[in-house]
Amino acid sequence: MSTPTTSAPPPGTQDPPPAKTPPHRMRSPARTGWRRALRRDWQLYSLAVLPLLFFLVFRYLPMIGNVIAFRRFEPGGSILGEHWVGLRYVEMFLTDPTFWQVFRNTLWLGGLTLVFCFPIPIVLALLLNEVRRRALKRFVQSVSYLPHFLSIVIVAGITLQMLATDGPVNHMLGWFGHEPVRFIQEPDWFRTIYVGSEIWQTAGWGTILYLAALTTIDEDLYEAARIDGASRWRQTWHVTLPGIRPTMITLLILNIGTFMAVGFEKILLLYNPLTYPTADVISTYLYRTGVESNSFSYAAAIGLFEAVIGLILITSANQMSRRTVGTSLW
Repeated sequence: MSTPTTSAPPPGTQDPPPAKTPPHRMRSPARTGWRRALRRDWQLYSLAVLPLLFFLVFRYLPMIGNVIAFRRFEPGGSILGEHWVGLRYVEMFLTDPTFWQVFRNTLWLGGLTLVFCFPIPIVLALLLNEVRRRALKRFVQSVSYLPHFLSIVIVAGITLQMLATDGPVNHMLGWFGHEPVRFIQEPDWFRTIYVGSEIWQTAGWGTILYLAALTTIDEDLYEAARIDGASRWRQTWHVTLPGIRPTMITLLILNIGTFMAVGFEKILLLYNPLTYPTADVISTYLYRTGVESNSFSYAAAIGLFEAVIGLILITSANQMSRRTVGTSLW
């Protein structure tokens, strides 16, 4: 039985070899994959257009105005300043005793807010996680969440009315024979009032993220801990807290990043000239200097200094978190 053979085509009739694509026309896999994903999921990507435009218009474009920290700005003149003055305004606030006073007040209020307002939502979430009666748990959640939905103006108004000289708190003190305390006019009371109102307004809302993180912990870990004889405290320490640690670290880094930006609106509504020694912070000082006194270049230099410190704080916290616990924002 003979095997069929295929004769070779005559010379000159073979197909030419495929031409090689020039190197400059070759597309990288990453670029091609990005374009393919954009064509496939363009509806999802379109949802990010408005948020990106918001950040571009209201966050990034205004950064151009920081140039007036180094230029003399006069109302009615050029939006980028009249002429270059270098570091004149930086030297002015660095040698201004009032600035260093408000800088210390900012550190005090920011530090107290971080120390007290950051761990309380964690503790409240852990306590709510142990409540087995759903009705009680929902009641506590509703009561603790409610202050978050109140306007800062309403919160400040309630605080001022409660702590007024003839307010409910002083009435209760009078029942015990105590003289009325001027909470609103005394500088020594302002930090306590501000931090207390922050805890009341933000503690309940801050538990939402932690309660959500608690639901992601595997129940088998608790079962293994119980088999090993671990108490509820040991289970919390060795299972619960490690389970919500990434959430804790992320929120801590974000809080450190806003450390210098102490609540401007609430302080502006609560403070008065009598409490300036402890209540005046950088944001309120900027408002009075820039808006009320029309010293825009001087205020821009202070604001730029505050922003640089915030950038250093959040970058340092992120690096420290990455090296110590392996969790970071970027």
